[in-house]
Amino acid sequence: MLDIYLNTDSIHDVEDVVQKQLLKIHSKKLAIAFGLLNTSVGTTILIRKNLRVCGDRPSATKYISHVMKREIIVRDMHRLNHFKDAICSCGD
Repeated sequence: MLDIYLNTDSIHDVEDVVQKQLLKIHSKKLAIAFGLLNTSVGTTILIRKNLRVCGDRPSATKYISHVMKREIIVRDMHRLNHFKDAICSCGD
């Protein structure tokens, strides 16, 4: 499971177990999963968010880009991150 890649620093006032559960159902991760399931192999996935991307962004998305051999672009109102082969354009 991806538990080792979850950064719970962005979620406060709940127990550790609940923090990990909340991150597992995170909307960006669901959007990436939807993109993986509904696009052809090799297609770049573009995720746009109207809210700030939380702190677990680089590690989980880098891992997914590497394992699935996809380019993933995540854009929020302030940032644009491009993930390819487990490397993020932000330099982490």
